[in-house]
Amino acid sequence: MTPDEITKLIFRTALRERAAFDLLYRHTSAKLFGVCLRVLKDRAEAEEALQEVYVKIWTKADRFAASDLSPITWLVAVARNHAIDRLRARKAPTDELDEANAVADPAPNPEAMAQAGSERRRIDACLAELEADRATAVRGAYLNGDSYAELAARFDVPLNTMRTWLRRSLLKLRECLER
Repeated sequence: MTPDEITKLIFRTALRERAAFDLLYRHTSAKLFGVCLRVLKDRAEAEEALQEVYVKIWTKADRFAASDLSPITWLVAVARNHAIDRLRARKAPTDELDEANAVADPAPNPEAMAQAGSERRRIDACLAELEADRATAVRGAYLNGDSYAELAARFDVPLNTMRTWLRRSLLKLRECLER
């Protein structure tokens, strides 16, 4: 079955056409069962999850939007997400509260916080030695998680220029921090 045919079946399912839903099930259930089984690693639970997945598809088919992506990708995402939700739900409850008191606090202690503050001041001082646009690009890439392409567009420079900026800026930062 082609992606276009599956897309049409999803749209017809959104209109509550049982025949379309039946066809959709017959043509996609094996793949979606495989997804559920791979995540849950239990055949009986995967079969139950598959039924629930098709209930979701029946009720949420109107949320499917045709795009350049394959409609099977949407169906697989529904199945995978549902299986992961079931996996999370079956995990054992957390330890008893009495046992939790024995767990060390993961927050840094005052000494570690003072040390981190000192390191931050050193890094800020070294960033201040860079040109303003280079420092902003470094902060964007390594603190904010911006991609090189996003930064190149923001600064209106070619992608390879942005890569060079960042590489040279990191070298300067390393030299500064080694002093």
